[in-house]
Amino acid sequence: MAADVRQRAVDKIVRLSAEPKDLASYWRDCTEVVGTIVPYYWTPCWFTLDPASLLITSHFHEGLTEFPAEWLANEYYGDDLNNLADIARSHSGISTLHEAAGGDPSNTPRWRFNQSMGGDQEMIARLRAPSGEVWGMLGLYRESGRPLFDESEKQFIQSIAPHVAEGARRALLIGEAVDPVGLDAPGLVILTTRWEIQSATPGVQRWLCELPDGDLDSGQLPSAVLAVAGRALRKSENPDDASGITLSRVLSRNGTWVVLHGACLVDNGTTRIAVIVEPAHPARIYPLLVSAYRLTERERDVTRLVLQGASTSEIARELVVSPYTVQQHLKSVFDKTGVHSRRDLVGKIFYSHYEPRFRDNEHRVAAGRPMRGGPATN
Repeated sequence: MAADVRQRAVDKIVRLSAEPKDLASYWRDCTEVVGTIVPYYWTPCWFTLDPASLLITSHFHEGLTEFPAEWLANEYYGDDLNNLADIARSHSGISTLHEAAGGDPSNTPRWRFNQSMGGDQEMIARLRAPSGEVWGMLGLYRESGRPLFDESEKQFIQSIAPHVAEGARRALLIGEAVDPVGLDAPGLVILTTRWEIQSATPGVQRWLCELPDGDLDSGQLPSAVLAVAGRALRKSENPDDASGITLSRVLSRNGTWVVLHGACLVDNGTTRIAVIVEPAHPARIYPLLVSAYRLTERERDVTRLVLQGASTSEIARELVVSPYTVQQHLKSVFDKTGVHSRRDLVGKIFYSHYEPRFRDNEHRVAAGRPMRGGPATN
């Protein structure tokens, strides 16, 4: 029976992850499901991360509208356990503070922060999509006197993490589509099962016109959109694939690549298909590092890996260069950014380009507006 309950919870997460909704609503729905399997204190803390840098872009903690500044400072400048980037890069992608501290976390700043909010235990889990990109983290807490998080609970969180990551990524896209900024904002179109447009977000018409063989003036949708929608509809009818999600990469008329996401929706017995269209552009951190600090391509690669917490030897292996070459690139990066250590580099980039996004997202949640991913660009 317990196994059946867990599987139903996983299936529900999979279905939720396919629905086009804003990120705050998605986190609330996931919170309700997680609580049926893993008891926790107060409410979970959901984070989004920029996959390119593993720096935090938002948090959602029902009842905690403003993340304490000292917690952020400890995350990026402190010497503590259970840091998000460390767990994101770890083999298991999940850790409890008690385990990390050898059973007694009471002398760690992180434990004292949690105690100030009434918590005693902490479990942090990575939300990594099947593609390998880390889109977020989940923090769960328990008060004193409660049983420790056990292996069964950790395994459940690990089982839903890839689906939650996909859902978070999709929710961020939806948010950018319904509240677009700039020409590269994603677009969303909702279709009926007769392939008629039921609704669309501002700017999506431009994307549809740029796809091959589409002619909206005559009512003809691009074949790529119809193909993605058709596959999503067929997948939704397969009981072994509860998500019904499809992806496609298409070359547009102007020669740029576009990614289409298709998902099937059922509301009060009515079936609809959502198609999200977005540019297949590189990580937003790269142009930021060029414009703000004039880093070279190799210096950008080294900086990205430093932000993710990679060691010199790990960077050397990934970039296929010597550790000495890595150190030379780092020296140049330090000179250009005006810092003297890796920790200062991470802190400077976070507080200059990610903390503004993090705080803006807090205001967006309070105002009922969709959250944004990636670093702040202005």
